Order: sequence, then C-alpha cells, then structure tokens
Amino acid sequence: MEHIFSALIPVFGLILIGYFFKRIKFPSHEFWPQADKLTYYILMPALLIYELSNASLNSKNSFSFVMAALLAIFFTMIILIIINKIKPTNASSFTSVIQGGIRFNTYVFLALSGAIFGKEGLILSAIILTFTIPFINVLCITIFALYVSNDKLHFLYLIKSIITNPLIVACVIGGTINFIGIEFPVVINNTLAILSKAALPMGLLSVGFGLVIKEISSFKSELIISSFAKHLIMPILIFIFAKYFELDNMMISILVLFAVLPTAPSSFILARQLGGNMGLMSSIITVQTLLSALFIIIFLKIFI
Repeated sequence: MEHIFSALIPVFGLILIGYFFKRIKFPSHEFWPQADKLTYYILMPALLIYELSNASLNSKNSFSFVMAALLAIFFTMIILIIINKIKPTNASSFTSVIQGGIRFNTYVFLALSGAIFGKEGLILSAIILTFTIPFINVLCITIFALYVSNDKLHFLYLIKSIITNPLIVACVIGGTINFIGIEFPVVINNTLAILSKAALPMGLLSVGFGLVIKEISSFKSELIISSFAKHLIMPILIFIFAKYFELDNMMISILVLFAVLPTAPSSFILARQLGGNMGLMSSIITVQTLLSALFIIIFLKIFI
C-alpha cells in the first residue's frame, strides 16, 4: 500500500500545483491552453510512440484484457441510460453525465500506471488507450446524436474525431513500428525519449489548471449520478469482467485503475462543440478529479 501512496502523492501534487498556478495567474492564463496543446499534440504522442515502439509486447490475454475494458464502458453507459429513464434530466445535461461516467483522464492514467506498475504497466495502459479512445468517442458522439439535435453530427465527423486524435495515431504508429520490427536511429529514439519525459508533468499541471470550483454546487444530482457511475459502477464491472476472462493480477489492477479514474478534461470540448451542458461538464471534471485519489486508494486496496 505504501508504494500506491508514493505514486499518488506526486501525481495529485502536480495537479494541485497546476491549480495553484491558475489562482496566481502564473505564468499567465494564456500560457496553459497553449501548453495543453503542446502536450496533447506533441509530448504525449512522443511518449506513446517511444514506449510502444521499444516495448516487448506480449499478445497473451491481450484480447481479453481489452474486451474487459470495452464491456465495462458499454454496460456503464447502459446503466446510466436506465437511471435516466427512472430519474430523467434534460438532454444536454445527460450527455455530460454520460461523458463523466465513461471517459477517463489519459494523463493521470499513464502517470499512475507507470508510477505504480512500472514500464510494463505503461505499455499495458497504452494498449488500452488504442482501443478505448475510439470506442468511447463512438459512444459519446452517438449519445449526442440521440439526445441533442445538432447539425454538426454526421458520420464523417465521427471518423474525423477518431483518425485525427493524436493519441490514437501515436498508439497505432508505435504499435506498427514494434510489430514490423523497425528500429529508430539513435538520434530519433533519444529525441522521443526526452520529449516523453516532459509529457506527464505538463499534462498533470494542465489538468490542475482546468479545475473549476465555483459551479460545483449547481448540479448536485447529476454530479452524484455521474461520479457514482465512474467511481463505483465501472470499477466493479471491470473487475467482474477481468475475473471472468481469468486475467493475471497486474492486468486486473491496471483495469481497476483505469476504471476508477476521473473523466477526461477533453469532455468539456466535446460538450462545447456538440451542445452539452458545459457548466455541468466542468463541475464533473473537477469533482471527479478531486474524489479520484480516495477511490483509487480504496479500489486498489480491495482488488490488488
């Protein structure tokens, strides 16, 4: 348990430092959105390409490993739809509840999996990203299409959201290079290694900058439902599926960690683009980020 605390404290410490920088306006409010773009489009892809291209990938149980994550995501969404039938909320708010219930924070995931489980944990996490990011995009955009009337939603928008996602592209590139057996020149490999070291610190600071405290009290029931799904329903479902597929302890632990993570800051962007409730979305991101440390400790203690 001690190593979990030693991994959690630096990760959430960086998030709090990012929020502190926001409060004191350091270095400026204009800096952090640009820094987030740098992390999303350059630093994180560099990390994923570097780790996947240099990894010793073992295909044993990888299909079941990915399926456990996909099934847990899908059935969590179904449960949220059923809850909304029993206790309805308006359509735009429900899209934010869904995003809060099934999306995950990539930066926190990679930072914690690497810190707790080492290089092998980071590789297994990258494998999850390759499949869950496009799957979640399809589910979320489908929910927007069903619940919110929007002219922007069409099949090409869905395809574009997947093939232009730099994290998906990076995972495919890194995995393909590894599979084919191509070796980068030392200069390129070392450059990727240096860039990758900056990815997670910058990403976590940006997460902290994105926290919005002031609107939390406005959406109590929606916040409770979304956080209940994210921090309780999904981890329990993913553990059940992982046990059903007879995965090893490390895979189960990484899946539980994946499931209990806070939702992604990028959820706010999709809410803004497609007509979701932006105030609720920012509140869900903030509350789940703050709550997740507690739930990560609880679930890893129970299931590892």
